[in-house]
Amino acid sequence: MKAAVLGSPIAHSLSPVLHRAAYQALGLSDWTYQAIECDEAGLPALLAGCGPDWAGLSLTMPLKRAVLPLLDHLEPLAAQVGAANTVVFTGGLRHGHNTDVPGMIAALAGAAAPVLPPAPAAVLILGGGATACSALAAVHGLGAEEAAVAVRDPARAGDLLAAADRLGMKITLTPFGGYPDPVPDLLISTVPSGAADTYAQRIAGRALAPQCLLDVVYHPWPTPLATAAEQAGVAVAGGFALLLHQAAGQVELMTGAPAPLEAMRAAGQAALASRG
Repeated sequence: MKAAVLGSPIAHSLSPVLHRAAYQALGLSDWTYQAIECDEAGLPALLAGCGPDWAGLSLTMPLKRAVLPLLDHLEPLAAQVGAANTVVFTGGLRHGHNTDVPGMIAALAGAAAPVLPPAPAAVLILGGGATACSALAAVHGLGAEEAAVAVRDPARAGDLLAAADRLGMKITLTPFGGYPDPVPDLLISTVPSGAADTYAQRIAGRALAPQCLLDVVYHPWPTPLATAAEQAGVAVAGGFALLLHQAAGQVELMTGAPAPLEAMRAAGQAALASRG
């Protein structure tokens, strides 16, 4: 069986390492997983070329929203978020799923369980893309009823506002670089490494003191934001934990077997260490 991760750019992706480690641990010697460079324009043809020997696809930027009209079925969570990071081929149909949301919840649970309340009272999300929509759903799953979202261009936040409406959440858009009152106890950054340096500086200066940070970047790590948070005693969940748990969800959807989490973790950590 075949599987792959699609995106543009995609050469940096750690997904092949994680999925191949899972296949090896599960004894699926005839399964393959590769990284394929694919943009929005190329997605329809690539999907059309996936025959019965394909188990599924992982999707990253910029395909999580572009894939939606190409699917036969969309599971409820992906529909709420408005983004699918996983396609599973079953019975000749394309099924869309979102494993980013449970991946974020698992990453936060691993880092923040001792400090974060069951329902975060004040949440700030940095960025307004598809990953920010998944972050909204994740904090909703943790019990939050509202969140502030820092965006550079409110006019481009339509998808985010629509996701909030489907989730039944209240969101407040705030200029990127600022933060609302009350000061957040949970900060989630969905922006590239370095883009959140203003927030890193405020944490370092103790002007901003969340109880927990989730930074979705996994390489290079730590980001300036994660470094400042760790030095300030903030519980930090990194992008590798998110990547690991969302990949585990994909493995289970595609293979029907429990994901060998520790084998995947070990392979991913070794690959990151080799990158320096």
